[in-house]
Amino acid sequence: MDIFSHTLWGYGLFGRQKPWLAMGFGAMPDMVSFGAFAIIRLVNGNYVAGKPPLEIIPAWCFMLYDLSHSLLIAVIVTLLLFWMNRALAFAMLAWPFHILLDIPFHTRHYFPTKFFYPFSDYFYDGIAWNSLMVWLPNVAGVILVVIYRLQSRKKATSL
Repeated sequence: MDIFSHTLWGYGLFGRQKPWLAMGFGAMPDMVSFGAFAIIRLVNGNYVAGKPPLEIIPAWCFMLYDLSHSLLIAVIVTLLLFWMNRALAFAMLAWPFHILLDIPFHTRHYFPTKFFYPFSDYFYDGIAWNSLMVWLPNVAGVILVVIYRLQSRKKATSL
């Protein structure tokens, strides 16, 4: 799934109390790996927009992707935070939701989601998120949840 969709899903579903945090947690798993790699390429002057070939991606990027896309890690961290700050933990649910979206919509060919990492390298060989049968419903879903969130915020401020 693309980072914009993850950000907006986070906002729409988990941004009731802390919208910016929900958006950040929605984007975080990709930003940790791909964002860091993009910044390094930008600083080095060799940034090119689009999906980089696997051959040029450093090993640390794969490791950070696997760590940030581990459902086990996301759930454990979110549960630990739940006991300290429930509002923050609710916004943080955008992180495991990001992973749940990636599991069926990543293929084995490009960053499969190893959701039991580091205990297992198992992944589901899904349908690429940029195929029309996934992309169109994703866009429709994002539009609906963002409209819902905006409407609920408008109602809350008018009370």
